[in-house]
Amino acid sequence: MSPMSSHVRPPPMAPLAIRAYTATTALGRGRDAQLQALRERRGGLRRNDLPVLAPGHTALDCWIGRVDGLEAVALPPEWAEWECRNNRLAWLALQQDGMREAVAAAAARHGAERVAVVIGTSTASIGATEEGYARLEHAALPADLQLPMVHIPHSPGAFVQAMTGLRGPCVTVATACSSSAKVFAQAARLMAADLCDAALVGGIDTLCGSVLFGFNSLQLVSADPCRPFDAARTGLSLGEAGGYALLERTHDGDTALQLHGYGESSDAHHMSTPHPQGLGAQLAMRDALARAGVEPADIGYLNLHGTATPANDSVEALAVAALFPDSLHASSTKGWTGHTLGAAGIVESVIALLALEHGELPGILNSNTPDPACGPQIRFANARRDIAHAMNNSFGFGGNNCSLVFGRPRA
Repeated sequence: MSPMSSHVRPPPMAPLAIRAYTATTALGRGRDAQLQALRERRGGLRRNDLPVLAPGHTALDCWIGRVDGLEAVALPPEWAEWECRNNRLAWLALQQDGMREAVAAAAARHGAERVAVVIGTSTASIGATEEGYARLEHAALPADLQLPMVHIPHSPGAFVQAMTGLRGPCVTVATACSSSAKVFAQAARLMAADLCDAALVGGIDTLCGSVLFGFNSLQLVSADPCRPFDAARTGLSLGEAGGYALLERTHDGDTALQLHGYGESSDAHHMSTPHPQGLGAQLAMRDALARAGVEPADIGYLNLHGTATPANDSVEALAVAALFPDSLHASSTKGWTGHTLGAAGIVESVIALLALEHGELPGILNSNTPDPACGPQIRFANARRDIAHAMNNSFGFGGNNCSLVFGRPRA
């Protein structure tokens, strides 16, 4: 018996309202910057210009999605113990699209102890730790980097909770590239268990040498801008980003966009290679559709994980073709932002929500020649039409998969 035939589908879930959402990427700060760049097919990738911290080493020759102006951002003095590039991006992203005000309003409605914080990341603040080791003084971290709360995996979640003043459950999810998609599922479970009444979810990941050279050691980084699903694709371009969404239970007459379903799975096939038939990816997508109570044909747009590596794209396309009709508009937006790792889930959920709100369905940037092994669902050109449901796939190392279904309010 196959894993598909023995799998028990979950029942539909109660939808959750998305009161606010935002993302800051190489395309700019906030939703409007993302939407405008997608419409104009204007990407944010540039040649790698990150400073090299280790003496005698040179920068990796590749393209990256770097957030402009991040070095000039300063945390307020009361948060000096959290100072690092990753937390500066977390703070910057929270200032966009009225997110900070929306969080304060939720805390006023429910009480700060009833608003959870669930933040995804891949590497947390490892860039600061890397800098500390590059600048060791007598075998110790330099004085300005002796910041205990920075050098821990929970740094992003703990910092977001500290700067918002929220006092509900606080979780940092670190499941590689699925991290900030799984935060939506975690929030839904926390609310279903009545452990909170609202949740601030999101993800933050910044670039550093450990990230770039680590992925390059796996021979996954392209020397040119990434080309998702192109027949001649050679690898990914890495990026950095931060973003958030505020979730609450819905009420009668609610007009907010909603989270309708989530699905999670684990291939456990290989540390860095997906299951060759995409079985785990299919399970995650099937469960997300089941919890949303919709059929594959109801999905108007699917944001693919689409990293532009030869194996990942072909396996994901195979899984999509096994589930969805040819009419689906599916695309990867990593040619715009780069692969933002632990922040990919929130960034690409924001793009799916923009597709719902504005009817803008992005295609694929930089790619020209469709891979004949990929199905007709993969679209290179942008499209514009109103849709009722949008979906996001985020798949991480170790076969750690998450799919999300977003939708308009139901009658």
